[in-house]
Amino acid sequence: MIPYKTSIVLDRNSQSPLYLQISNQLVQLIKRRVLLPGAKLPGSRTMAELLGVHRKTVIGAYEELLLQGWIIGIPKKGMFVHKNLPLLQQRPISGSTSKPRLQASGFSFQKDIRLERPPPEKKSGHLYLNDGVSDVRLTPMPQIAKEYRSLAYERKSVFDLGYGSTYGNYQLREMLAQYLNQTRGLHIGTDQILINRGSQMALYLASRVLFTPKEYVLVGETNYIAADLTFQYVGAKLLRVPVDNDGLSTAVVEKLCREYAIKAVYITSHHHHPTTVTLSAQRRLHLLNLAQTYGFAIIEDDYDYDFHYDHAPILPLASHDGNGNVIYIGSVCKTVAPVYRIGYLIAPKDFVNQCAKLRRFIDRQGDALLEKAFARFIQNGDLDRHIKKVLKVYHHRRNMFCSLLEQNMGDIITFEIPKGGMAVWALLDKAYSWDTLSRACANKGLIIGDWQRYDMAHTGHNGIRFGFAAYTESEMALLFQKLRAAFEECYPKTFN
Repeated sequence: MIPYKTSIVLDRNSQSPLYLQISNQLVQLIKRRVLLPGAKLPGSRTMAELLGVHRKTVIGAYEELLLQGWIIGIPKKGMFVHKNLPLLQQRPISGSTSKPRLQASGFSFQKDIRLERPPPEKKSGHLYLNDGVSDVRLTPMPQIAKEYRSLAYERKSVFDLGYGSTYGNYQLREMLAQYLNQTRGLHIGTDQILINRGSQMALYLASRVLFTPKEYVLVGETNYIAADLTFQYVGAKLLRVPVDNDGLSTAVVEKLCREYAIKAVYITSHHHHPTTVTLSAQRRLHLLNLAQTYGFAIIEDDYDYDFHYDHAPILPLASHDGNGNVIYIGSVCKTVAPVYRIGYLIAPKDFVNQCAKLRRFIDRQGDALLEKAFARFIQNGDLDRHIKKVLKVYHHRRNMFCSLLEQNMGDIITFEIPKGGMAVWALLDKAYSWDTLSRACANKGLIIGDWQRYDMAHTGHNGIRFGFAAYTESEMALLFQKLRAAFEECYPKTFN
């Protein structure tokens, strides 16, 4: 007889009931052919004695196996493993009888090497160079939690626990329409807003709806890598446009429109990603006129509109759009904290409707309670108060970071003090290599990460984005200490 006493191991501290532990382990014995088809199982009293459990527990396990079809019961004879179970064909397991953790699929699927951008493994005690993110330590969690908790205790909130609109919570859409009309000069209603889980989701939805394979999209010669990859993934063909101190060259855009059937132009108008330059007023109007003339869409990614230091922010192109050419996307993720996945897509109603239909097959809806909490967070003025608070902090950090960058690296790195945003665009002297430096920095506990993403067009500009908003003064000092030490190690004569 099979040694059931040692083959079946029960954990009385487990949340799984004992009868399920027994039935599941018997299934494994059947699958591994330890228990062969037609084999008789011990009677319930015998099995109970072997395993040290109550007989009713074994009866429950056998009933579960009967329901699942692993065993059959023959009156006056007992329980038997089902005779007609097919042999489970499995790859041979070498050196172990335990079930392997499968690493390779037993089926084919599509792989796209463009998607292979693994995030850096976070290590304790290491400092990570980011490319412009908010400081999550400044997140107004008490205010957000207060609104969420208040909703949780409201009896009518039970109606928000079921399926809702694929467009997002109506109260948030209504509040965002008012807020964006006031702060960004838009002229929109709730039917032009689709709430989603961040600007990346909005970009994907818009791209899926907008492009058919091999249609052309214009992007900057330097550009946000996630946008490039999204467009390529849906089959669009990228044409690159130079970027200078006034932003994307609309003269080149016009030239390309004469040569190609352009479907869309992607811009980060307020602070171009990665260079941080602002698209000039003249080029904004020129681009809008070109969109009307040639019938292309403008995808305006306004990822850090709220952060401006030296003057009032320039209104987005969407505020001047009277012809329905602009698809405006943004989020509160950058402003508040990345964990709050609330973004928005704003466009003419027919386009929003189509994106909402597609969203149904990707992500049926968002968190209605969180969306309602943010509607109140905005309505109560908490978002404005948070922006004013962090704006002062980030302004100070920008100045401090740029001062340290000039002191420590001014001889080998060229940069302009950004007028807004949360990052500095830094061009390293081409005598030096970020590849070499990144390895040396890693050994010193400073992780630079995927620096190659800033030059997808392979222009060799040797630039990189230094985020500053998420660092305190002491963290900045440590960052430059490690960076300079790596320079001195790799290039001993650099600062002599």
